[in-house]
Amino acid sequence: MKNFVVKTIANAGALLVAVWLLDKITLTGASTGKKAVTLVVVALIFGLVNFLVKPVVKVLTFPLYILTLGLFTLVVNALMLLLTSWVSGKIDLSFHVEGFWTAVLGGLIISIVSWALHVVLPDED
Repeated sequence: MKNFVVKTIANAGALLVAVWLLDKITLTGASTGKKAVTLVVVALIFGLVNFLVKPVVKVLTFPLYILTLGLFTLVVNALMLLLTSWVSGKIDLSFHVEGFWTAVLGGLIISIVSWALHVVLPDED
């Protein structure tokens, strides 16, 4: 359970950094509290998308990973971020990613920040 909470906090922090750095990734809300709740829910959706969809996509696109020497990971991360944005829009959350290239850069930022937070935060159960 502690591992799940730590990963959700790391995802929320990484998403927050991406929202802060990129103008085309938006998180809107009336108050700071509403934005924080929205960010945590989006982090949960992002974690769920990465847990359920990403492994399937990785298996189906394995030849592209080999062909591009792993650079296709950037595309898959961007697609997971766009899928998170789409799901968030469907359930009326105010999180939006505008465009594929923004998603690529956002996915790169999220990967780096998430990795750094996982190094710093404890993850044992």
